[in-house]
Amino acid sequence: MRRRLVVTYLLLLCITLLALEIPLAVTVASRETERAVADRLADATRFASLAAPAVRSGELDTLTEELRRYQELYGIGTMLVDQDQRLLSVYGSFPEHPEPAIRGALAGHQVGSPATLWPWEREPLVVAVPISDGGAVLGVILTVSPTDRSRRAVLSVWLVLALVGVLAVAACLTTAHRLAGWVLKPVTGLDAAAHEIAAGDSAARVPPGLGPPELRRLSASFNEMADAVSEAMQRQREFVAHASHQLRNPLTVLRLRIEDLGSHYDDEYLRADRESALEETDRLAGVLDGLLALAQAERGRPGLEIADAAGLTTDRVKAWLPLAERRGVDLTADVPDEPVPIRSVATALDQALDALIDNALKFTPPGGRVEVELTATDGGAEVTVRDTGPGMTADQCRQATERFWRAPDAQNVDGAGLGLSIVTVLVEASGGRFTLAPADSGGLAATIRFTA
Repeated sequence: MRRRLVVTYLLLLCITLLALEIPLAVTVASRETERAVADRLADATRFASLAAPAVRSGELDTLTEELRRYQELYGIGTMLVDQDQRLLSVYGSFPEHPEPAIRGALAGHQVGSPATLWPWEREPLVVAVPISDGGAVLGVILTVSPTDRSRRAVLSVWLVLALVGVLAVAACLTTAHRLAGWVLKPVTGLDAAAHEIAAGDSAARVPPGLGPPELRRLSASFNEMADAVSEAMQRQREFVAHASHQLRNPLTVLRLRIEDLGSHYDDEYLRADRESALEETDRLAGVLDGLLALAQAERGRPGLEIADAAGLTTDRVKAWLPLAERRGVDLTADVPDEPVPIRSVATALDQALDALIDNALKFTPPGGRVEVELTATDGGAEVTVRDTGPGMTADQCRQATERFWRAPDAQNVDGAGLGLSIVTVLVEASGGRFTLAPADSGGLAATIRFTA
């Protein structure tokens, strides 16, 4: 942005300089031309006054001697012609076609050409003056002057103007650079603070009192907004921490009661259910620990940990098997035997699989199939949950991760439309990627990718 401001300032200055210096340069050339023409006309007029009696009497010796000395002294060529355009005397060199100037002078006009002495041209200055006597034109005095000196004078003034323009541009460049820096310093600080806050440093702020008043107010408003957002986030983290802490007490009591149930029932089937319930309470305790860790994470960014995707996937599929059996859905897992390490937020894969398997079981009709496949990749792991439900269109897949969004044909299905949003947040916080796409089996394929 600084560059654009500097370029704008320079463009305005250049337009101003051109608007001022071009007319001034033309005026300088015109004035130098007028001065040279006036000098030559004065000389030619004097010769014309001397030539009138000489031409009338035919005694031209004195006049021609005067013209010769003038040419030798000043290097200005002279030509004397009569009213019939006959050449009476000539000294110096002349243009190939002086007839237009001679005809103009014979018509009683003083002629000077070219109209303006431009530095890049090399034409001599031709001046023609009529020789008049009693109102009659007896002939023409024509002078041809070299214009190098006049053109150098014009060029010198132009160079001075160009030098002034260059100095003005240099001064403007320096001033514009400093001015743009002063104007944009709050914007630079605002950009840096915004990036630092985005990177997790909630204490980053814009230094106050910099730049023009309008940008100072902007900086102050940004700092106030950042303070308000930071305070709200802090309150949210404190709420999550307090809620997680308070939920542990009833969860502990619930676990103790489930454990006590084992002493009253000897049935092996009930004992297996009791063990599953205890495992779920342990997992819920782990979820609460993860929430507490997120709330206490520095800079608002949760820490990543190494987890075994194979073990976690197997456990979550086993946990959902009873529900799948009650609904008549075939829930299978394709998981490698060896551990598959991934780097993720605490309980990210657990909660993501719970949400995806829950959705798949909701929308898969009895007799359908839900497949959970874990594949180890070079850079981590890929977990895919496929079902044989009604699926979604490509456009619906793009909208499904929005909070509270529900498909038009799923309005009567239990849920709040938050499951896929939570999956997206957990996976992205882990540095992974979550995608939805129609499955080859006709249902939906939800894929999670984690890095190792």
